[in-house]
Amino acid sequence: MEKITSLSNPFVKETARLSQKKYRDEAGKFLLEGYKPVYEAFCCGLEIEYVFVNSNSLERYDFIKEKVIPADGAVLKKISTTDSAPDAVGVAKKRIFDIKNAGKAQKVLLLENIKDAGNLGTILRSASAFGVDAVILFGDCVDLYNPKVVRAAVGCLWKIPVIHLTDIEFIKTEFKNHTKIATLPRSKNMLSKFKSGPPFVVMFGSEADGLSEELTALCDKDIKIEMNDNVESLNLSISCAIVLYKLLIN
Repeated sequence: MEKITSLSNPFVKETARLSQKKYRDEAGKFLLEGYKPVYEAFCCGLEIEYVFVNSNSLERYDFIKEKVIPADGAVLKKISTTDSAPDAVGVAKKRIFDIKNAGKAQKVLLLENIKDAGNLGTILRSASAFGVDAVILFGDCVDLYNPKVVRAAVGCLWKIPVIHLTDIEFIKTEFKNHTKIATLPRSKNMLSKFKSGPPFVVMFGSEADGLSEELTALCDKDIKIEMNDNVESLNLSISCAIVLYKLLIN
């Protein structure tokens, strides 16, 4: 395809709009920024519509060359959501996971009201690394396809089913045979001594508010990560990584 340099090009305008959740929801599409997300999306079989690639980096994207649109730096800066534009920005269709099969997952991570995009992306990366079968975004969570989530997940966004839930009755019904574990700062059960094999659902709340009383009441067990008394809390993504490692690897 001929190199695109005009910022008023229809493809450029369409791509730039996908930085906003409203347009991602309407189109069912999202942005892939940089080599790693584009390559991992390709390997995972996502439907990639097209990829704007800096003219100096075309050979790097030979694996998807039929989708490549050569572009200059100004175009990439216009459509990218980062301060420094990557060498490629692509558009792919969202992958929607079937909620009906959620109850079959044995090792489940539930995140309630997670608002920080970087945290969510990092957590999904850890969940993939440690063998989580499914992730539930419960309540009012950041958009899964927020560009910062996609970047922070570093290609792990599509390796685990991720479903959105707002109805606690679904959890009660579909996961009735799972051990439900709450992560609570006030718990007296230390993670280092805790053991629970699958099936389980381990639950984390937001850094600001923690796990809601509604979900806490649903849990069979609770745990906390032991730490020095002069530290109030850990970053949510770090806490998730520690707990998942203990439950699934160690």
